[in-house]
Amino acid sequence: MIKLTKYPSPDQWEELLARPYSDNAPLMASVKEIIAAVQAKGDTALRHYTAQFDGIELADFQVGRAELEQAGNLLTDELKAAIQQAKQNIEAFHRSQHKSEDAVETMPGVLCWRENRAINKVGLYIPGGTAPLFSTVLMLAIPAALAGCAEIILCSPCNAKGTIHPAILYCAQLAGVHKVYKIGGAQAIAAMAYGTQTVPAVYKIFGPGNQYVTAAKQLVQVAGIAIDMPAGPSEVCVLADAAANPAYVAADLLAQAEHGPDSQVVLVTTSESFVQSCLEEIEKQVIHLTRKDIALRALSNSRVILVKTMLEAVQITDQYAAEHLILHCENADEIAVQIKNAGSVFIGPYSPESIGDYASGTNHTLPTNGYARAYSGVSTDSFVKKITYQKLTKDGLNNIAKTVMVMAEEEGLQAHAAAVKIRLGNQ
Repeated sequence: MIKLTKYPSPDQWEELLARPYSDNAPLMASVKEIIAAVQAKGDTALRHYTAQFDGIELADFQVGRAELEQAGNLLTDELKAAIQQAKQNIEAFHRSQHKSEDAVETMPGVLCWRENRAINKVGLYIPGGTAPLFSTVLMLAIPAALAGCAEIILCSPCNAKGTIHPAILYCAQLAGVHKVYKIGGAQAIAAMAYGTQTVPAVYKIFGPGNQYVTAAKQLVQVAGIAIDMPAGPSEVCVLADAAANPAYVAADLLAQAEHGPDSQVVLVTTSESFVQSCLEEIEKQVIHLTRKDIALRALSNSRVILVKTMLEAVQITDQYAAEHLILHCENADEIAVQIKNAGSVFIGPYSPESIGDYASGTNHTLPTNGYARAYSGVSTDSFVKKITYQKLTKDGLNNIAKTVMVMAEEEGLQAHAAAVKIRLGNQ
């Protein structure tokens, strides 16, 4: 079960907050082999790996129009209504991020500005194993469509019958995906990175996945293909005090633990009596989960950390830099403004992390493994490039010319200075 540490000193924090580690050298070697095969053999390699890993030989990887259109008929009206409500909220939040910037006159006659340009070709990876993440389709395809990406493709593994979960297909059609392919694992990442006879190469790859998918994204990034962010197993940190509801906190910790055996949950609290109540609630609730075994394995990699003050709690929470951070304590709003490192923050007792996973409107594709110290979650900005522009009048060039020529000559770049000087002589 989850490990408890009482009143650790700051020099113990780094070890306490370490994510579960496993040597992935053999895995990386295997993924390199898969990527090389897809680069060399294209669709032939994809068929081989689909037969090996998914248990089916496919003649055609692309999901046909009829299959996409029929997907909605396989879902309940209740689920479709829920998906449509989530889409509406996600769309509203991400549309608000798509703003133009005003031009700035940095000095008389020198005008500078930035403009958004969509990334033309993007690839979305959607896991389809024990938990087909159709919600992730909405989280990735909606901002891609809002950004104006010209080509949005999606890869997701099929089952042994050669079909993708209908909710994934329904969301893909609803959110604006252009093409869907029945390809999973590292081979899907390789196909989107380098292209095959069937799958077009893209400029940037998004989406979560297992350790093979994560390794493949890391490897293609080294080769120059952009990815959304470094990724690792999902995680949550809850900051709680004596006023917190132990049943709520236990439910939040278990909600994250059921993601996978390599997930991690961390509880940081200032109340020893709360710790006991929360652990009892975890034991009570976990037995009712269909993914109980997965949750229990995740809990064995997890931590409860008891500290003396709320200041210390905030500091250790910031050092952890959680993917998801839940503030279940008094004065949660005041504490929220003190947080420097987190992927997404959930404030107060009525803001469970699962709300953000599905339908509040914020994006659930977030930095894990401490990357929240430097990375943001996916947003509409993730699907655009920002191009800078500058335009000078004749007077503007005269005003700035000496500054540029002096700096260029000091750096020994005479041609840079000459490019300005020649214009001054021709006026």
